[in-house]
Amino acid sequence: MNNLLLINASPHGQVSHGHQLALELASALGHRYPHLELVERDLAAQPLPPLGPDYAHALTSPTPFDAPLFEVSERLIGELQRSDVLVIATPMHNFTLPAALKLWVDYVLRIHRTFSSGPEGKVGLLEDRPVQVLVSSGGFHQGERARQPDFLTPYLRHVLNTLGLFDLRFTYLQGLVLGDDAVRQTIEEARTALFSKPLFNPLVGA
Repeated sequence: MNNLLLINASPHGQVSHGHQLALELASALGHRYPHLELVERDLAAQPLPPLGPDYAHALTSPTPFDAPLFEVSERLIGELQRSDVLVIATPMHNFTLPAALKLWVDYVLRIHRTFSSGPEGKVGLLEDRPVQVLVSSGGFHQGERARQPDFLTPYLRHVLNTLGLFDLRFTYLQGLVLGDDAVRQTIEEARTALFSKPLFNPLVGA
């Protein structure tokens, strides 16, 4: 394993709970793979440019992959292709993805480049790899305490499957607005669950 790509979609950036936990996962992998390179894409610190009409036209017309209009898209797809593991740390905003992560999706989910479309539907063109998604939320959308819908999980699962990524794991940090004790509890529960998995347990395969 040589490369871990970390996508941080939190507007809180480096201090977000999900990002901090993602860095712990990267550190655990680093113990097992000393030459592992961590590539971080912070969507708050480095906001992606909005999509415009020229880009939309390029998607629906014969346009070379190395055309300047695809420069940002190619850079993001290249980061994804080079990764052996993908970690996404994202909040849930209004029941679904934050706008910053949706824009990243729109750049990497590109017809003829990362997926093909035919009579049987869309087929991913990327090689599969482990994907860990950390979802942070102020309230509850999973389990017995859920009081709101979750459109993030099924949507992001479908997006990643369309790219060709099926080895998916979702971990939820819920109730983050309920005080320090609640935050500590949900982070510890998530940490325990994550480090019990073979991918991030440094003792497995050591």
